[in-house]
Amino acid sequence: MAASLRLGCGRRALRYLLGSASGRRAEAVVTSLDRGVDCRRLHGSAWLWVDPIKILMPSLSPTMEEGNIVKWLKKEGETVSAGDALCEIETDKAVVTLDSGEDGILAKIVVEEGSKGIRLGSLIGLMVEEGADWKQVEIPKDVSPQPPPASPVSAPLVAEAVVPASATKAHPAGKLSLRLSPAARNILETNNIDASQGTPTGPRGIFTKEDALKLVQLKKSGKLAESRPSPAPPTTTAVPSPPQAPPAPGPPSYPRPMIPPVSTPGQPNAVGTFTEIPASNVRRVIAKRLTESKNTVPHAYATADCDVGAVLKLRQSLVKDDIKVSVNDFIIKAIAVTLKQMPDVNVSWDGEGPKQLSSIDISVAVATDRGLITPILKDAAAKGIQEIALSVKALAKKARDGKLLPEEYQGGSFSVSNLGMFGIDEFRAVINPPQSCILAVGRSRPQLRLSEDDEGNIRLQQHDLVTVSMSSDSRVVDDELATKFLERFKANLENPARLY
Repeated sequence: MAASLRLGCGRRALRYLLGSASGRRAEAVVTSLDRGVDCRRLHGSAWLWVDPIKILMPSLSPTMEEGNIVKWLKKEGETVSAGDALCEIETDKAVVTLDSGEDGILAKIVVEEGSKGIRLGSLIGLMVEEGADWKQVEIPKDVSPQPPPASPVSAPLVAEAVVPASATKAHPAGKLSLRLSPAARNILETNNIDASQGTPTGPRGIFTKEDALKLVQLKKSGKLAESRPSPAPPTTTAVPSPPQAPPAPGPPSYPRPMIPPVSTPGQPNAVGTFTEIPASNVRRVIAKRLTESKNTVPHAYATADCDVGAVLKLRQSLVKDDIKVSVNDFIIKAIAVTLKQMPDVNVSWDGEGPKQLSSIDISVAVATDRGLITPILKDAAAKGIQEIALSVKALAKKARDGKLLPEEYQGGSFSVSNLGMFGIDEFRAVINPPQSCILAVGRSRPQLRLSEDDEGNIRLQQHDLVTVSMSSDSRVVDDELATKFLERFKANLENPARLY
């Protein structure tokens, strides 16, 4: 410590000097100590320099593979304290602030803001301890800034037409290449007629069945000459080929129609026919996880109509008391209560087997400009309707602003997605692994139904119905269990008194 003070530099620089200097250089350090030389005056020498603190791209979520530098919050040369925000990083879920773990000075910004596709562990910046000359810091040779990913359209694409091998062969001299329909080819070959004696009338010059039948009629009437095999083209070889027997006469053969397809499956479109849309990390991860879910999770579906008339009446009475709640808040509460009553549904599948979850955490799907994200309402069964409403509103705002913390969107035991506000009657959602269920909620719609009134008379009455569709993982929630869950959920939602 005393040596550090006499040198006038931090502990990191001192450890570097004593650990890496050779014998002669170590003697020079000791001499400098005896003479009271300030270490900061030696930073520019050939043998003494600052050991920088590396700032690497961190893993800010379990599914994160790369990140984007949205904005640097510190500039080169600024003093940084432990806990200060260095930059904003866009992960596969949200925009998260990267905080400094040490005191020092931001010496070098290796990856500029706006850079995308930075792999985990890549060097994004350098820091030095306080008192060090930050201007003398250089990027380590073993770690270089990651080049930006190449754009798919940066290099011109060359569209090559796929031509069958038969079409590359030269057609015999004197024979016109025509495009024949299958029926026309069969008729011409059966009657030994050359299509070149007729005129194609089909679209794009195709020789149709009707064209072939006209030639057959002309042949029967004697107005059409017999088809003869075309002579072979002369060969230009230095060595004369041995004489060959002439080919036996037979029906002429015609190439298959060469009609260019409108689009070729599996091949990119031609350059200039599309515009590349840059995909954010969130969009790419959503696409990857949805594809994995549909390919690996056996989805089963069950649908039910719920009468929310009682919920709407209760909601109107709460509005009079200046308590604003939505139908979706009641649905979340009904899901949580039903999961508490049926813990067998509150499970997940982690790839090896089912796991029973002790906490009831509801993931609520929120649509943002960056894509769909599911912030989590923790311990929803213990919360009241008003608390659920306030929590969901706050989480939705943070999700749209991209300010969700990792613990606010990681995990969850059951998801709910509501498209009723967009006028959708019903839909089926994709399960969010490792969760086992997701409930898709449609809009509330009036419908006339025969039902008993309070006096027991059958009358035609109007009901407010909401269609819910449950997608479940058949490995842990089979059809029978999913049916019982929907029945219990329907009973709880239609009787709001059961939710308290």
